[in-house]
Amino acid sequence: MLDILVAERYNKCMYRLVLIGMPACGKSTTGKNLAKRCHIPFTDGDSLIREQTGKPLHRLIEERGTEGFLALEEEILCSFAPEGGFVLAPGGSAVYSARAMAHLKELGTAVYLKLSCDCIEKRIPDFVARGVVMRGNIRTIRGLYGERVPLYERYADITVDVNTLTTEEIAEKILRELNGK
Repeated sequence: MLDILVAERYNKCMYRLVLIGMPACGKSTTGKNLAKRCHIPFTDGDSLIREQTGKPLHRLIEERGTEGFLALEEEILCSFAPEGGFVLAPGGSAVYSARAMAHLKELGTAVYLKLSCDCIEKRIPDFVARGVVMRGNIRTIRGLYGERVPLYERYADITVDVNTLTTEEIAEKILRELNGK
């Protein structure tokens, strides 16, 4: 019943959510769950990049380099302009672009899915194959975590600690936060 009431409320408001966080924190899985509950479309930022280029992320990073990939990601995210409600899960590196994040925050509410570094390390055995962007001298998940967490915190309108929650519980907690409960 709560799902129906929430869906009715958010359809009227055309609610818009941008899920940010580290790779493997559950942005896409949670995004699909939220979109289904609220009866609004879900978009995966990494999929947008793959669709527009026809290449996997790790190949784009190899070909363009980190900065070239980040410029492409920024361009694609800044062109994202849906009508009505949506849930977007941009790549974890979206926070490197102030321009992209300003655009996304204009479109909707940024929800930071906060996951511990230990959990991320367990979920991503091979971050290179996954296409995780590593800037400068950073070569470990711990280094990446230390660099990105302050950016996620800066851009977040809402922060949800997801360490001990199931996907369904994460979605429920986000909806409660949005409802002010």
